[in-house]
Amino acid sequence: MQDNLNDMHMDVLREIGNIGAGNATTALSQMLNKSITMQVPEVNIVEFKNVSAIIGGEENIVAGILVKISGDIEGIMMYVLEYDSVRSMLNILLNKNIASEDILGEMDLSALKEIGNILTGSYLTALSKLTNLTMIQSIPKLAFDMAGAILSVPAILFGKTCDSVLFIKTDFNQGDRDVVGYYILIPEAQSFDKIMKSLGVI
Repeated sequence: MQDNLNDMHMDVLREIGNIGAGNATTALSQMLNKSITMQVPEVNIVEFKNVSAIIGGEENIVAGILVKISGDIEGIMMYVLEYDSVRSMLNILLNKNIASEDILGEMDLSALKEIGNILTGSYLTALSKLTNLTMIQSIPKLAFDMAGAILSVPAILFGKTCDSVLFIKTDFNQGDRDVVGYYILIPEAQSFDKIMKSLGVI
């Protein structure tokens, strides 16, 4: 993907990242009835083999929320959180004070999955509106594991056809609580071209 991108492509992808993050912030604020602020997201095309290093290394324990994309576009979107950000997110959502040694319960996991569903949906909605392409997301799947294991799922599904991903780092804040998350969009190769054509940059 990277070799075929120029500055215009990257400007469009950054705009998608900004709009998606804005949608996600609004959705979170409405859901929680709290003021959520957002730092400007960092949008990059990253080689798939380097993703785990960016999120703390292959052995770093993370939460991965995965949705499959179907419709006019085929692919996968993941929302990945390091454990500290998982606790911050749940403390904001459930008004709790989860400590680092606490074991997460079923309510925590269900809430985290729902947040992931809302946040991935916010990005896909932004992308769908900009491209006029239909994008249907699956029911989210949640896993806690080492980053290398979490990322092995999209690697198996798309590793042979896609060596780079759209990588968006977001930073949400509520008071003194900070949630750093990573969106990883892996469109099937033909779907990426379809997105670019719909945006008028191919």
